[in-house]
Amino acid sequence: MTVQRRTFIAAAAFALAGAAFPAMAAKPLVMGFSQVGAESEWRTANTVSVKDAARKAGINLKFADAQQRQENQVKAIRSFIAQKVDVIAFSPVVESGWDTVLREAKAANIPVILTDRDVNVADKSLYVTLIGSDFVEEGRRAGRWLNEYAKKQPGKTFNVVELQGTVGSAPAIDRKTGFEEVTKGNAQLKMLRTQTAEFTRAKGKEVMEAFLKAHGKNINVLYAHNDDMAIGAIQAIEEAGLKPGKDIVIVSVDGVRGAFEAMIQGKLNVTVECNPLLGPLLMQTAKDVKAGKQVPKRLVVEERVFPAEVALKEFPNRKY
Repeated sequence: MTVQRRTFIAAAAFALAGAAFPAMAAKPLVMGFSQVGAESEWRTANTVSVKDAARKAGINLKFADAQQRQENQVKAIRSFIAQKVDVIAFSPVVESGWDTVLREAKAANIPVILTDRDVNVADKSLYVTLIGSDFVEEGRRAGRWLNEYAKKQPGKTFNVVELQGTVGSAPAIDRKTGFEEVTKGNAQLKMLRTQTAEFTRAKGKEVMEAFLKAHGKNINVLYAHNDDMAIGAIQAIEEAGLKPGKDIVIVSVDGVRGAFEAMIQGKLNVTVECNPLLGPLLMQTAKDVKAGKQVPKRLVVEERVFPAEVALKEFPNRKY
């Protein structure tokens, strides 16, 4: 073999190695994501957003549905750790009980991103950031709307019932806290009953039936921690021979298409938006974290309040 030929082969091999190196460097980021479940329209939209954003961002997503059970999420997170994923993200079923498994992720040098819901841990360094809504503010917005509604009818007392979300979950705790914060000083509002309906339509109907059986026409207002429970309650109200949105004013949270349809039909009075389209921000944040960039400890999405009067105009713009 001539010197020139050996030089050519070596150069070609070097070029091929150089071409291969960027391909290795461009190895896709692997994210393990544990979702709460599929308990509502909101959650379904959130899942679609995460999966679509991962695909568009070129991120290898390992998705696990916890079916609303914390033990399933802990198991999934430990599986992600064993698989040595690059980033773990999850929307916690409840706030407490995460210290041990998050310490395991930290020991494995796998950063954790919270989406939608917060956790209650002593060491805040166990997660990098929380992406999602300000649930307390959502509760405040629902309460402020009701305060303004009551103010238009001075001297009238409004008996309120409340459908809470999953016991121990961040949105249930915070939406109740925010609502109470702005309504507690209003003498026109009296809380009759408050009970969990687990964020589901079926439970919303079941618990509202119990409220109606106990209090009947004395109920003036329903505050539901999400639209699915409100929609279930609407069915119970109608079956009781009452008119939802008129006989019982309904204030809800999420802003899903089903709520807008109910408002257009005059059956729901207002919905406070909770934006589920967190996927793109999650993927960009994961890339930033993996690249060693500093990210804020809290990333809050923008949201609005939609009273029934704007429902018809806004409905075509809804993406979930």
